[in-house]
Parts: sequence; C-alpha cells; structure tokens
Amino acid sequence: MQRNAKNEDLIIGRNAVAEALRAGRAIDTLYVLRGEHAPAVRRLMAACRENGAVVKETDRKKLDALCDGANHQGVAAFAAAHTYATLEEILAVAEERGEPPFVVVCDELEDPHNLGAILRTAEAAGAHGVIIPKRRSASLSATVGKTSAGALEYIRVARVPNLPAALDELKAHGCWVYGADMDGTDYKQTDFSGGVALVVGAEGKGLGRLVREKCDFIVSLPMKGKINSLNASVAAGILLYEISSRRSLEAEV
Repeated sequence: MQRNAKNEDLIIGRNAVAEALRAGRAIDTLYVLRGEHAPAVRRLMAACRENGAVVKETDRKKLDALCDGANHQGVAAFAAAHTYATLEEILAVAEERGEPPFVVVCDELEDPHNLGAILRTAEAAGAHGVIIPKRRSASLSATVGKTSAGALEYIRVARVPNLPAALDELKAHGCWVYGADMDGTDYKQTDFSGGVALVVGAEGKGLGRLVREKCDFIVSLPMKGKINSLNASVAAGILLYEISSRRSLEAEV
C-alpha cells in the first residue's frame, strides 16, 4: 500500500484506497482531483461516503503537494485512527451500563491535540461517547489517536453531518444540553442530574449560534486572573470531572 513518509496515515492512489476499503480500514477523508470522472474514482467516492468519510475535491497542485510527488492517480485518502461509531451506538453504551447518557459534543474543535486530550479525559471520566461534526473539525487522525493516549480504543466517537440535529436526538433520549461558554451560570451552581450532553466550543470563537440556541443551559468557569478563557481541553476536563463526581454521588443515593 503506497504511503507518504511525511504522512503515515495518507493512502495514495486508486488501488491503494480501494484495497484499504476492502480490508475494512476506516477512511477519514478522501481527496479527489477536481473534475475527475473516471468510473473507478466515482465508485471510490461513493464507497467512502457510504462509510462516513468526508470527500473533498481539490486541484492538482494541492494534491501533488499532499502526496509529496507520488503518483496519486487523482486520489488520496487519510485513514482514520479508529472506526467511527454512530450516535445510536453511543446511546446503547449508556443503556448497557444502566446509566443516563453522558456525552461530550465538540462544536468545530479544530486542534487535534485538543480533541485527543478531550477523548482521553472523557474516557477517564466515564463518558459514553464523543460527537464531532463532519465538517470544520479535527477528525480521528493519527495525532488525535496519539494524544488520546489509548483512550480512542475505548471511547466511541460519532461524526455527524448536523450538530443541532444530533443535539435534538440527544434531547429526545433524555439529555439536557449544557454549553460551555463565557457569560453563563457558574458550573458549581448548575444541576447536572439526569442525562448530560456537554458541548465544548471551538478554539477562539466558542459555540456556534445554532448550537448555542440548542443548549438548555450555558455554564461557565469563574475566571479570577487576568485572562478570560481557558484552553478548550482544560475547560472540558474540569467540567467533565465535575459532572462525573455529581453522577457518582447520585448513584450512591
């Protein structure tokens, strides 16, 4: 299977991508030369979409640079560090454990180190899964897998085309949606009982408008220093363990 030495998770060429699909390898993103209409390429595009991969058309210059001069035949794909789950599978984990759902939702979080750190903390705190959007988000790259320190093998990650719709589905399954952002209620004063979907906003810009509108509560961390925000994964870690602690106390009652 042809690979790029600079990008070990990059699969180059039509046959190599087709072989990866036949072997059951999870494909994260498929890059196709813009205007490529060969039947074999169209079949690859359809197969990748069916398996949840993002398909992006790009120009030859960018594809050549991505493949570092290798013969790509108009096709290259990034393999995912792990197979994506579905939202239904995440909810099934909660049901199997006999617990109210506890889900982390990342709203266009683009730094793979932040996503990997959140996966690590979410798994350790007992969350049932993590949801990310299909576009404008870090995905399950090799960097995310490495940063998660093995957590990716144990926590399910679903990639969805529409976060607001996913939040509606979580609400239908008994979750209250808590958005982590500034100008909200102190998290220590917040009731986290029942099903929880904790939404973590993007670096710098926070929660998107449509996602924020779906939140039942906005929770904040009190800032006593000169800066007014924390790294996304640090803030998520504090909130995840607060929620985990509350859930443990509820279970003992």
